[in-house]
Amino acid sequence: MPDGVRGALVQRVSARHDGPLDGTWLAARTPRLPLGRIRLRREPASRSGWDVSAHLGLATSEVHLASWPGASDDWPRLVRPTLHEVTGLCAALAFATDALDLSNRLAEV
Repeated sequence: MPDGVRGALVQRVSARHDGPLDGTWLAARTPRLPLGRIRLRREPASRSGWDVSAHLGLATSEVHLASWPGASDDWPRLVRPTLHEVTGLCAALAFATDALDLSNRLAEV
C-alpha cells in the first residue's frame, strides 16, 4: 500500500465468482468508515502470501469482519464471496430501514 494509506475502501463487489473487486485507497487520516462500508487491509504474510483483513463500518464504530491469514496472491478471489454477502446484507438493511422510516412518517400523516 502507498504511504499514508489505511487500506482500501470497497466500492463494488461483483456477483460473479470470478468477477472484479473494486476499491479506492483510504487515507490514514480518515476518522471512521461510513456506515455499511468495508475497508480491506493487506500486508505481506510472515512466510508467503498476504494477511488480509476486513472491517465493517457501523453506526457508532468499526468492527472486525474477517481475516484471511497467509492468503495466496489470488486473495481477491478468496475474499470476494464474503464481501459480496456483507455488502448485499448492508444494502438490504438500509432499504428496510428506509422503508420503515417512510412507513412511520406516513402513519403520522
